[in-house]
Amino acid sequence: MTHGDVVAAARAVADRVSGRTRVAVWATPSPETVLAVVGALAAGVAVVPLNPKVGSRELAHILADSAPELLLHAPGDTPEVELPKHAVDTAARVHGEPLPEPDPESVAFVVYTSGTTGPPKGVLLPRRAVATNLDALAEIWSWTAEDVLVHGLPLFHVHGLIVGVLGPLRRGGALRHLGRFSSAAVGAAFDTGATLMFGVPTMYHRLGLDCAEDPALAAAVGRARLLVSGSAALPATDHARITESTGQRVVERYGMTETLMNCGVRADGERRPGIVGPALPGVEVRLADVADGMGELEVRGPNLFLGYLNRPDATEAAFADGWFRTGDMAVQEPDGAFRIVGRRATDLIKSGGYKIGAGEIENALLEHPAVAEAAVTAEPDDDLGERIVAWVVPTGEPPSPDELADHVAALLAPHKRPRVVHFLDALPRNDMGKVTKRALRA
Repeated sequence: MTHGDVVAAARAVADRVSGRTRVAVWATPSPETVLAVVGALAAGVAVVPLNPKVGSRELAHILADSAPELLLHAPGDTPEVELPKHAVDTAARVHGEPLPEPDPESVAFVVYTSGTTGPPKGVLLPRRAVATNLDALAEIWSWTAEDVLVHGLPLFHVHGLIVGVLGPLRRGGALRHLGRFSSAAVGAAFDTGATLMFGVPTMYHRLGLDCAEDPALAAAVGRARLLVSGSAALPATDHARITESTGQRVVERYGMTETLMNCGVRADGERRPGIVGPALPGVEVRLADVADGMGELEVRGPNLFLGYLNRPDATEAAFADGWFRTGDMAVQEPDGAFRIVGRRATDLIKSGGYKIGAGEIENALLEHPAVAEAAVTAEPDDDLGERIVAWVVPTGEPPSPDELADHVAALLAPHKRPRVVHFLDALPRNDMGKVTKRALRA
């Protein structure tokens, strides 16, 4: 679709949703998702992107919490929810004068993000945050209308949807979404004019292995103007493998659902494994409670969210004197760039580019009749970054690990299933009765 096609087709969606406060989008990797989101934004209606693989429990929570008035989806892909639905028609066109731009402080997105305990929280992202953040990224990456972005990221969170779809639209450039990531599809895109790639470490790990085995693929990737990795740290071994086979040095950046992007390595900057760059233009980043050179990253700027939907308590706890407390620990290099070293809380897992709370997986496991006690931790994984590990005390005969994984996937989402399950007679606990996860890892 051309930009003109998108404008006219999205206007048809805008007319359908106009006057509503909030709509949900069944965010499959499809043109319909793009048009649904752009049309709702054009009408000044907040978008709640939904993971099409979401489990029944999590979906029910999100819909009850966000209370969307309509669900937009692709034809033939209708989720079973008690909500008015509208199938987006990619052939529909409505022409006319541009709709007025809403207040920059109005909500553009309600994106659900996992915490360490309890169900996901709805992050209220204003239009101001989206616009300023995309412009800051364009500045550091020299991103223009001449660029053709390729990625296979899901379209229900900020990386794939806001940066990866709205970014090309704001720049006037092109997007080629792969539908599903594969190294071969990436190579074909770079062979036919793509200039940029966005991905998570899992994708770059696979791409690096494939480039090492396939000189033609390595040559295609070597033609990229810029490779950008985010959502978790890219291991130094993957950096080295990609550089050795393609000549490319991957750029890393650092962001969160609540803040969009905070830091990023410039296209013309020094690229070092583990370094996520300095603060973006217009964004302030500082270290708090520094000890031994390491402190918690705090952020302030136009990229910040408005708060958590229906959770004033969580919103208040997330800020200190106007600074958002990220919970990520970092070190600042002499040149001002930051290196992320870990989480302040140990119960947030980053696996395959997803941020996953251990607490909600533990709660799901405890609903299985064969589980008496459960704890969840993470361990390093070359492909996923971190893999989810479950420690289970069974009520009797232990169920199979696959049965427990399928149980969690059905309640929550497939990417939240445990990859490893250990069965124990008892969980280690301290004097207060709290599970000591450090002992489990040991």
